[in-house]
Amino acid sequence: MAPQRRALPRGPDSAGPGPGPGPGRGGRRHSSARKGRFQQDPRGRWLKAAILLLLSAAAGGGLVVWSRLRAEGGIPEGETPGDGVTEVLAHRSDNLRDKFVEIPCSEDYDRHKRFEGCTPRKCGRGVTDAVITREEAERIRRIAERGLSLGGSDGGASILDLHSGALSLGKHFVNLYRYFGDKVQDIFTEEDFALYRDVRQRIQQRIAQVFGISSSAMYLTKPTFFSRMNSTGAKTTHDEYWHPHVDKVTYGSFDYTSLLYLSDYSQDFGGGRFVFMDADSNKTVEPRAEKMEIY
Repeated sequence: MAPQRRALPRGPDSAGPGPGPGPGRGGRRHSSARKGRFQQDPRGRWLKAAILLLLSAAAGGGLVVWSRLRAEGGIPEGETPGDGVTEVLAHRSDNLRDKFVEIPCSEDYDRHKRFEGCTPRKCGRGVTDAVITREEAERIRRIAERGLSLGGSDGGASILDLHSGALSLGKHFVNLYRYFGDKVQDIFTEEDFALYRDVRQRIQQRIAQVFGISSSAMYLTKPTFFSRMNSTGAKTTHDEYWHPHVDKVTYGSFDYTSLLYLSDYSQDFGGGRFVFMDADSNKTVEPRAEKMEIY
């Protein structure tokens, strides 16, 4: 499950530079397990701030940036909470070429419309460190930070959607392309958008490779966003990013989701690990710049 963003005001499909979202496709490949995004670790108040970008499509996707954090008595890297039911799917220190764990598809999937060549043929969770380089992760992180510097939520979660133009500002959202006008040209360069598009295409190709489908059959759908998170108390429902959820339920057009991390767990921040909530145990991913998970 991707980071949850609740009903956001709709912006134009192509409000700014870069490709606009294509038509969404139905279907789904998730298991019945819920995913808890950015849950606090039980033994420490770790979560302070984070930035992430969610690219959603018939190949849904997302890039995640975590900003600078300091820990207070959290859980050391590689250790699991003392609940006895948490397993680490990928440690921060793991440099994985391709890791894929196939899981049974949920029976709920049968209730969704299927599209030949796009709807997943198998279900599972993949982790890889081979989609972008460390230098590219740093460049994308700077793009997110520059954009989010234009606004920010009063609560703990701020979003920036380069496709629709949506940007958190106080307790509301604005379209940055309309609200800031020509000033946006001083924030983002053509090279920024070129890198953004290139990375999105690489993510789409990797999803297609892992799930055995054609990348040409997938289309970017909504939402697509960076999100910065910190320890500020929630002011609106949009700030409540921690709820367990299933992407196909939250975003009906999703068939796949990817998260590409742009900073390091236990070095840049504490807490904020990705959690797959299964019936028998939780499976976690420890973020690291370059590391991407898909499901």
